[in-house]
Parts: sequence; structure tokens; C-alpha cells
Amino acid sequence: MKKLTIDDVAQKAGVSKSTVSQFLNKRFKYMSEATKNRIEAVIEELNYQPNGLARSLKQNRTHMVGIIVANIDYSLSIQCIRAIENELQQHGIQVIICNADENAEKESKYVETLVARQVDGLIIFPTGNNPSAYSRLIEADFPLVFMDRLVDGITTQSLLLDNEMAAKIGVGQLTQQGHERIALVSLPLGEHAITPRKERISGYKKAMEEAGLTLREEYICSVPKEELATGLKHLLALPDPPTALLATNDITLAEILKYANRNAIAIPQQLSVIGIDDAEFAQIYNPVITTIRQPAYEMGMQAAKIILSCIEDKGVSVPITYRFPPTLQQGQSVKSYK
Repeated sequence: MKKLTIDDVAQKAGVSKSTVSQFLNKRFKYMSEATKNRIEAVIEELNYQPNGLARSLKQNRTHMVGIIVANIDYSLSIQCIRAIENELQQHGIQVIICNADENAEKESKYVETLVARQVDGLIIFPTGNNPSAYSRLIEADFPLVFMDRLVDGITTQSLLLDNEMAAKIGVGQLTQQGHERIALVSLPLGEHAITPRKERISGYKKAMEEAGLTLREEYICSVPKEELATGLKHLLALPDPPTALLATNDITLAEILKYANRNAIAIPQQLSVIGIDDAEFAQIYNPVITTIRQPAYEMGMQAAKIILSCIEDKGVSVPITYRFPPTLQQGQSVKSYK
């Protein structure tokens, strides 16, 4: 049986080969709805399967984009990936997802592997301490987008939350309710100061100073996840323990809630809590936890659109850092301390 070709589709649909090719590549800008429908009907009638490999070789494209996540445990990572995948699939592009586990060496190997597989572009949640790998990509005009984090000395398309503002909103909510002894709970900054952690700690410090409150270093608990329970125990055993905690991400918020449950600490009666990152479990916890939401899905959609633009218009984009505004999701986890 003769293998169907793009010529067969074009002839039956009464259009040129190039028009069918544009349809297959989802380039509909100058194509009428009637032409689109006619080509689609013929492809379905003939059960035509385009030769993806041949098309990729001809266009020097694989129609694949690599996503390298620093830590797939974050709700931000999951929501962003879902949005990126949904948006790219609508343009006929598949994604390959890799989790670097905050390991720069692992991330570097993923970059090499994905580039060797000739992906059309990379969306990276950088570990933060691998500038040489990124600079080589930029020098080669390789389509590259950063999510959630910046890297010193590297300039590329980047999308992240206004992290300082997120912390300021959290502190502001607590001071409005009369809290003065406000502690910050964070994962460690790390050797290269991961952007959201660095900026949220900075925002917390600025907000405390702007509110005229004493900034106490012992109120900043910045330790690995495995040590958070010990850190919280030390924090709440201080002579003047904090009356409120600001969790810098969903992982620290989860550990705070686990610690409160294990130690019969009533929220908000004994301890007020606000979390940055709108983790789904915050909405089902009793009471519902007040959070500072970052628009993760919207960020992912925007990242997909930017990488598409970088792929289509290779080498002509001006590097821009996009900052997304945080929003308050009011819960019942803050008690008035007036």
C-alpha cells in the first residue's frame, strides 16, 4: 500500500504543499477558516500521519522543549510545568521534564543531554550556581528562559514573583493585627543565595524596619527542611517567642503546620501563621491558612509564549525580567494581637 504524502493531502484538499505544511506547523496567520477546515477534513479522511522526524530534519527543529526544574516538590514548579506543557502542546511542541534536585552538577548534565537531543529551547528553574552552562547557551543564541530565579552575571528572559513585595504584604497583614514579634521561617539561602529566599528575607527585613519594629536576628529561622522542627522548637522557646510566623514557601509552611499539630499548638489562638506561595493544602487546612499567592499558572503560560517567540525569532529578542505581582489570599490563620 502506497504511503500517503503531503502531496496527496494537498491535491485532495485543492491547496498547495506549502499551505498544508503551514497547517501542520500550526501557522494559521494568513489561512482562512474554510481552508483550515478543508485540510483538517482531508487529513482525517485519509488518516494521514505526518513524518515528524523528516519534518524536524527539514526545519532543523525537533518540536521539543526541555524544562529543568530545580526542585519539583514546590507547588510553583508543578503549576508552572502544567501551564507550560498545555500552552506548548497547542503549538505542536512536546516537553521533556527534568528535576535537578537543587544539584548544579545534575542540572549541568541535563542541559548537555537536552541540547544533545536537539531540543528547540530550554526553560530552566536554575539552581543558581552554574553560570558557565548558561553563558554558553546565551553565546550560541540558544532559546533560554529562566523561571523563579535569577543568576548573577547571566542576562536572559526571566520570569519571577515580586518576592520583596510578597514578604511585605505578609508582614503588613500581621502588623495590622497588632503583631510585633514576627518571625520568618525559610529554607537556607545556600552558597549562591537562591533568588526567592534572598528577596523574601530582604522584604521581611525592610517591612519590619518600615513598621518601626525591632529586627531580631534570632527571629529569622533559615535551616534545611530536615531541621525545621528543631528550628521551630528553638524559636518558640525563646524568652520572648514570636506571636506570628511568616513562612517563605509552601515547604516551610507545611513543616510549620506539622509541628503545630504534633505539639498541640492552636492556630491562630496561640500562633498566627501566613505562608508565601498559594499551596493547595493551605485551603483545606483547618483553619484555612492566609497565603500570599504568586500567579504560577499565568507565569508558566507567559514562559511558554516567550520560549515560542525565542524559537521563532531566534536571536532578535531583548532580555527582559518579568516581575509578577503577589496577591493576598485571606484565611483564618491570623489572630488580632491588639
